[in-house]
Amino acid sequence: MNLQTKIPLSKQSNNLIDYESNVLLLGSCFVENIGEKLEYFKFQNTINPFGILFHPLAIENLITRAINKEYYSEEDIFQLNEQWHCFDAHSNLSANSKDELLSGLNNAIDLTHKQIQESTHLVITLGTSWLYRFIETDRVVANCHKVPQKKFLKELLAVEQIVNALNAIVVLVKQVNPKISVLFTVSPVRHIKDGIVENSRSKAHLISAIHEVVEPRNQVYYFPSYEIMMDELRDYRFYAEDMIHPSNLAVNYICEAFKSVWIDDEAFKVMEQVDSVQKGLLHKPFNPDSEQHQKFLKSLEEKKEQLQRQHSNITF
Repeated sequence: MNLQTKIPLSKQSNNLIDYESNVLLLGSCFVENIGEKLEYFKFQNTINPFGILFHPLAIENLITRAINKEYYSEEDIFQLNEQWHCFDAHSNLSANSKDELLSGLNNAIDLTHKQIQESTHLVITLGTSWLYRFIETDRVVANCHKVPQKKFLKELLAVEQIVNALNAIVVLVKQVNPKISVLFTVSPVRHIKDGIVENSRSKAHLISAIHEVVEPRNQVYYFPSYEIMMDELRDYRFYAEDMIHPSNLAVNYICEAFKSVWIDDEAFKVMEQVDSVQKGLLHKPFNPDSEQHQKFLKSLEEKKEQLQRQHSNITF
């Protein structure tokens, strides 16, 4: 008996992710879930140098600035509640001083510039089509930083606007890195603060726009994270306590699906070895001084050294 509506998935035929790959992940909080799984298995990856970004224009702006090395200055930041912020970045980068914030922002520019040039894969997760425009400057922001809502206009991006932003991202990235594969996906997190109907409109715009841009012959792909959550996992037992975010079980399920499509089969053997070491590092002995535990530590160290001899990029 089949108790699920399964999303058809097939293995990609080329440019799969392996231990020689370098993955840049940008976008909403769900891209960090994927990145954390890659990090656990010690793939080379960089996750959200500017923090979580929810809408396409914020990601386009970041990539444009990074490629052009357009650094931030005092004109781009502001102070609120004894912290310095930038409307282009997540509050994770906010700081106690101007210099600290500008240093963090411009280091992120350098890191993103480097990763766009060197990465084999760019994974972008889009969260919403809704955005906020700061009235004083008429600029779209990535994060409002708790500035009073009356200072912003809320807008829903049209499908055509999103298509233009995604096309710009692909063209910009491929100008400096023609061989990179670009993977788009839509976050399974529902933005119900916008409203239930409004969230549905938002996700529909994102999905429609992405499919205008996807072109496997040009190494631009779509992975159905949102559809897996909505169809295969259509039960509240797959949600966290807030009934909005996917539970750990759901995240693991979707990441397993991602692995089945995008991870090279040859990498699975290494992943098993890395997993064994990771579990060993988390092991808490009853008696740390026992002979048995010392043997365990020696065996664990040998496993680490063997992995690092085979794959110099792996560090524990």
